[in-house]
Amino acid sequence: MGKTTTSAAIGTGLALRGHKTVIVDFDVGLRNLDLIMGCERRVVYDFVNVINGEATLTQALIKDKRLENLFVLAASQTRDKDALTKEGVGKVIDELSKNFEFVICDSPAGIETGAHLAMYFADEAIVVTNPEVSSVRDSDRMLGLLASKSRRAEQGDTPIKEHLLLTRYNPERVVKGEMLGVEDVEEILAIRLLGVIPESQAVLKASNQGVPVILDDQSDAGQAYGDAVDRLLGKEVTHRFVDVQKKGLMQRLFGARE
Repeated sequence: MGKTTTSAAIGTGLALRGHKTVIVDFDVGLRNLDLIMGCERRVVYDFVNVINGEATLTQALIKDKRLENLFVLAASQTRDKDALTKEGVGKVIDELSKNFEFVICDSPAGIETGAHLAMYFADEAIVVTNPEVSSVRDSDRMLGLLASKSRRAEQGDTPIKEHLLLTRYNPERVVKGEMLGVEDVEEILAIRLLGVIPESQAVLKASNQGVPVILDDQSDAGQAYGDAVDRLLGKEVTHRFVDVQKKGLMQRLFGARE
């Protein structure tokens, strides 16, 4: 569970709360966002087509069938990783900013062109990390880039506002010393915690069905993403799913399924 699941969930959550939102897939060559959003068969034009002037934004934007104010701009399946240019991306982002309250840039993993451009124009960044040392190290490196290689850094503006989202979290495994705890990750990265998303089968199920997991509000992961969106919008929401759940008597007696 990673960045694309999070982009889909956060973008959908913002639209659910009445904000006009577009999610842009920067993962040239892979193109996962439209699958998770369930609109892959409706992709005619993509991000690269718009940059190259082969289509307009109006032609390329896919309107979500569930939510009136949610749109997707799909990535191109071209193998050319340099299809995205700083000028081209900047133009599209500026254009989108005129019509949308939130432009969610879904960054690919690593620090290649797509990832760099996704963060370059950002005002805020949600750093998605797993509670494993290698993932946290990668996130630390990304924080260094956010602080030094963004448009805001180049122009000497106020820094990008950074948020930490911890995914695939399992408190029981933390207690056993098998993964890092929330405090460990916060201490290493030193940025504000936006949310903790528990390890959950609901995420895989939602992805396979082409439904953002936040729409499954009966699931712990769906609820955790909902909390994260509320915090992003400035609400004070207590963190859940951080500690080991004490099982009730009935659960202990019958070993009730999670």
